[in-house]
Amino acid sequence: MTHRNRVLALLFLLFAITYLDRVCISVAAPRIQAELNIDPVGWGWVTGMFTLAYCLFEIPSGMMGDRIGPRRVLTRIVLWWSAFTMFTGAVSNYYLLLVIRFCFGAGEAGAFPNSSVVVARWFPVTQRATISAVTLMAAQVGGGLAPLLAIPIQTRFGWRASFFVFGILGVVWAAVWYWWFRDSPSEMKGVSREELEAVEPPMPGKAHRLPWGVALRSRSVLATCVTVACYAYVFNFFQTWFHTFLVKARGFSEGKLWMSALPFVIAAVSTMLGGVLSDYLVRRMGAKAGRRALGVVSLCAAGVFTVAAMMTRGQALTVVFLALVYGAITFQQAGVFGVLLDIGHKYAGAMGGLLNTAAQAGGLLGSVLYGYIVKSTGSYEAPFVPMAAALLLGAALWLQIDASEELAPTPLTGSGS
Repeated sequence: MTHRNRVLALLFLLFAITYLDRVCISVAAPRIQAELNIDPVGWGWVTGMFTLAYCLFEIPSGMMGDRIGPRRVLTRIVLWWSAFTMFTGAVSNYYLLLVIRFCFGAGEAGAFPNSSVVVARWFPVTQRATISAVTLMAAQVGGGLAPLLAIPIQTRFGWRASFFVFGILGVVWAAVWYWWFRDSPSEMKGVSREELEAVEPPMPGKAHRLPWGVALRSRSVLATCVTVACYAYVFNFFQTWFHTFLVKARGFSEGKLWMSALPFVIAAVSTMLGGVLSDYLVRRMGAKAGRRALGVVSLCAAGVFTVAAMMTRGQALTVVFLALVYGAITFQQAGVFGVLLDIGHKYAGAMGGLLNTAAQAGGLLGSVLYGYIVKSTGSYEAPFVPMAAALLLGAALWLQIDASEELAPTPLTGSGS
């Protein structure tokens, strides 16, 4: 096994643990809401506090990874979020839960952008969407395992125990990562010449400073940010409201919640296939058309399946349609990370932080509005209308994204004309 494959294996475990910890609270949500007497609006803010903190700390954490390297930054991130995962299991009231979930989000912020730094430094350009697909697939594996692992623990030992168990996993990962990993292949003992020659050396420190003026004037960057916010508005539902929806809107018993693993299983497969197809389309059609085509088709399909899930009442069919929604969203997600690295691979951490900030803004809006819409309408299906609209808007915005436009600082001097 090459050193690059070992790095990928550790990233795979990182993302799996990330989603184990995130989805755990969704699985435990009906029990927590009952024990702490939390209404739909209150639960929207519980989930929203994580997303708010994640949004605020994304860009600083990504820039820190560019500056001092992902070895130290990811170690800090995982230890912090693991501690607050365990603190969630010890919470005694609603307001303390809000504080803990905010701190949890602040700690986890930067995991995705710093993994992008690792991919940019360790893997060739032609493999970046595929490698991103593997790590994103790992996240869905973790999400799929969460109900299968958490429900037996919660049934036997209570919902608090699951947070203690999952928190310990992160501590173990952080110890192994800090001991073995190095920020670039050139720093790692025993790396072959072939591995070193396959990737570009990391740029000097000043080159890592994202040209914000250029980025924020780029139509592709802005369109990508809004597209990500649109699909994250729906994506976040599966990490926050999904299990509550199944219990309260479709009458699922706790014993049937194992079916909630299906969207994450579908997403694990679709993420990998989407990443491979995205890179294939880039080779055949170029970066602009290749990334764009997959994004438009995927988000259009997700919007249609959202409407279907809203209209059906059968338990199994509801889960199937929601699995197709999630699968269609994740099918284009690796292509988004491909765009991130195509446009600004020299600034992978900062660009990852920018896009994830946009994603968390969309996720925050979705998780909080869901609670208000439920309270005002009395229906757990009503929030699906703006969810479908957001997905179709995201599909339209893909047409404004040009992955062939690499970010570069504006020259200080010109030739004139």
